[in-house]
Amino acid sequence: MMPRPLRFGPISPAAGTPLYEQIVAAVKREAAAGRLAPGEALPSVRALAAELLVSLITVKRAYEELERDGIVYSRQGLGTFIAEAGADQSRKDGREAARQHLRAAAKAAREAGIPGKDLIDWLKKEI
Repeated sequence: MMPRPLRFGPISPAAGTPLYEQIVAAVKREAAAGRLAPGEALPSVRALAAELLVSLITVKRAYEELERDGIVYSRQGLGTFIAEAGADQSRKDGREAARQHLRAAAKAAREAGIPGKDLIDWLKKEI
């Protein structure tokens, strides 16, 4: 399967997070949404670095982290591919991150004296 260009928005040094983490987050988001299917090839390190205007080391580090997280797998001489369980793992990671954010929001609300009912109402409006 030929890699297609990834379309996940700009990667920016001004974003406040390291470039490799932005790439990791984008690939996880695309896999979780089903826009990157299991077995689909990712661009080569060189091609993605050129497309995003980042260093080879940045992309290599992102791919290594994605592989450690079980989102992708690499085959020497063939490339990097979305793992069978990559989308599931990305969704699981996303759910856990959302749960942690909600937990932090609930704690902040309690500390600010905001009633639970108000917090639930706010959450319902956001959904």
